[in-house]
Amino acid sequence: MAHSLNRRDFLRTAAVATLASTGPFASLSAAPKKKPNVLFIAVDDLRPQLNCFGHQHMISPNLDRLASEGVIFSRSYCQVPVCGASRASLLSGVRPTRNRFVGYDTWQDKDLPGAVSLPRHFKNNGYHTISNGKIYHHANDAKGSWSEQPWNPEVAGKNWRDYVSQAAQQIAADNDGKGPAYECADVQDSQYRDGKLADKTMADLKRLKDRDDPFFLAVGFWKPHLPFNAPKKYWDMYQRDMIPMADNPVPPKDAPKAAIHNWGELRGYANIPPRGPLSDEDARTLVHGYYACVSYTDAQIGRVLNQLNELGLRENTIVILWGDHGWNLREHGLWCKHCNFDTAMNAPLMVSAPGVKGGQESKALTEFVDIYPSLCDLAGLKKPDHLEGQSFFPLLKRPNAPWKKAVFSRYMNGESIRTDRYIYSEWHDKQG
Repeated sequence: MAHSLNRRDFLRTAAVATLASTGPFASLSAAPKKKPNVLFIAVDDLRPQLNCFGHQHMISPNLDRLASEGVIFSRSYCQVPVCGASRASLLSGVRPTRNRFVGYDTWQDKDLPGAVSLPRHFKNNGYHTISNGKIYHHANDAKGSWSEQPWNPEVAGKNWRDYVSQAAQQIAADNDGKGPAYECADVQDSQYRDGKLADKTMADLKRLKDRDDPFFLAVGFWKPHLPFNAPKKYWDMYQRDMIPMADNPVPPKDAPKAAIHNWGELRGYANIPPRGPLSDEDARTLVHGYYACVSYTDAQIGRVLNQLNELGLRENTIVILWGDHGWNLREHGLWCKHCNFDTAMNAPLMVSAPGVKGGQESKALTEFVDIYPSLCDLAGLKKPDHLEGQSFFPLLKRPNAPWKKAVFSRYMNGESIRTDRYIYSEWHDKQG
């Protein structure tokens, strides 16, 4: 079984490589004068349970490699732990409220009409902007943001959850698209959507290489979002009986009812009971599937990063990778996101850019509304007036400099504040 470097080893290796380097990552002052490209990578439902964040369970060598080439933010938090709302907040640079950016079905154009999105701002400043895969929850949201029509791989009929076996496809067809919660099929990577997505992105990089204008290439991977469908070889990377399970699989004592949910997203799958806990065997299978999907997506990200290097684009490209929120794997008796616990709010964020030393970890409190202004600073663009986040650009030079005192997140009727020492969450009724 192949394993990734643990955090200590890869940080040590990256630090040595950085000290020896005289290339564009040696210091911020060495950044090239030409406008940098941006490779903007989103990963759906990705927990920060990676080697580069101090864990040793999931096999993700390409994510770990990217982390070793830049700065990881180990205390980065999404604004809302659900796909559509989290993405709309991040891409608009505006915080959610009780009535704005609420659920998975969020549209930025409806909740915040007229706001200049992150890709639109780069487009307005001479960038060629492309959206591949899942960037906004709705591909045609934030109209005018993209230089090309947003691209998604074609999915036939009710198979929008991307099953490849005939048995799973039939179950999905009979249940309005809801098939099994996982699939282990002995197929090539390109049989599933994320393999096709990597193929498209690599082809885009080839043609973008010859353009005179800089690019903002956004690529949104679906896995490890449910269902946990991945080629068999990624399932085979793990011994199921060796996969660790959550050590807190019951709700916290005296937790308010509003803090706990019935994991409705998972309940909608054909082989998941509508109520009650899962058996230990079923729980372990789900965790195994989640790990397999992370390794599958990691491999696709590796292909894209290798292409970037081989085309000679890496030295003048900002690479930022983020997961739209965390995900519960039985912690607190929960699955999915949709809650105010750290397991749902804490999400991966890593930045590698010209002039940024690799192998660094920032423990400063950061949040996803900070990404928009930070990318503006990295690219040398003026920041729009409507942004509500704080650029973490200074942390790329001094990762553990004194920073903001608190970050704020919310889900439905629950508000959370996180400081260096405390997490405080409060739930209110419909009247506030």
